[in-house]
Amino acid sequence: MAAASISRTVAKDLRWKLKVGPKIHPKWTPQTAPFSTSAPAVSTASQPQEERGRRSTWSKLLLFIPGAITFGLGTWQIFRRQEKIKMLEYRQSRLEIEPLKGNELLPSSGNLDSLEYRRVKFKGVFDDKKSIYVGPRSRSISGVTENGYYLITPLIPVPGDPESAQSPILVNRGWVPRSWRDKALHSSEDDKEPSSNSPTNAQESEKISWWRFWSKKPVLEEHHEAITPVEVIGVIRDSEKPSIFVPANDPNNSQWFYVDVPALARACELPKETVYIEDINDNINPSNPYPIPKDANTLIRSSVMPQDHLNYTMTWYFVVPQLPFYV
Repeated sequence: MAAASISRTVAKDLRWKLKVGPKIHPKWTPQTAPFSTSAPAVSTASQPQEERGRRSTWSKLLLFIPGAITFGLGTWQIFRRQEKIKMLEYRQSRLEIEPLKGNELLPSSGNLDSLEYRRVKFKGVFDDKKSIYVGPRSRSISGVTENGYYLITPLIPVPGDPESAQSPILVNRGWVPRSWRDKALHSSEDDKEPSSNSPTNAQESEKISWWRFWSKKPVLEEHHEAITPVEVIGVIRDSEKPSIFVPANDPNNSQWFYVDVPALARACELPKETVYIEDINDNINPSNPYPIPKDANTLIRSSVMPQDHLNYTMTWYFVVPQLPFYV
């Protein structure tokens, strides 16, 4: 009986200790405890928090940079739109001014840059033998695209005509089909071939000169065709600025891909400061429609119009920043 009573007492004490737990000395504190486990627990918990803070900073920065870039590009398109509007309005106002007279325009005065997009009126004679074809340039008619070239021809002053141009100019007469250039190149090659009867022609001309000297009868002079001056209404322009995809001009092989006014003038044996104009006369002869002059409305247009800049602004402001959320 005594043994059973002792075992019940020991079992009761064990259940009490398991329920209550070990006794902690009242004088022990976390600072005076011989073995403290709280310090390592705090240090291990702070490290993940610091890493999470750093990741959050970098994520915010990575989200801010694309937003700043797209905002800057959208703002830049707004400024470009304003510049384009002013440029087109400037061209429109220049085209509405009364045309200048070509005989009052002096190329050596150095004010040609300020006269760009001004209408001018020149009178002279085209030197077709020195025509240059620049291209190819495509032209769409009723949905059909046809390749051709710009025909640039020197306009020569008429001797003794005070209303004529005072010096030769270069005129972009407009668009012509490709067959025009092929025909011109073929005729130029024929002109380079030596004539087989040149000695005979020289002997005949020598006989004629001696006959004129000894004969007392008057000799009728050779009849020359009357020179018919033409009047050109155009716009003063400068050289084109080709893109990186446009090949370089090759004057030696008559390959002209873009308008380079000094080089064209040199090829036509004209001064470097020769005036270059684009014909905008819309009076076209139906029986002979080529060359087709440029439309004046094309001069107040651009490859990127103000509405396009506005569309780009909306894209950079609203569409592009939303793309990461759909990826």
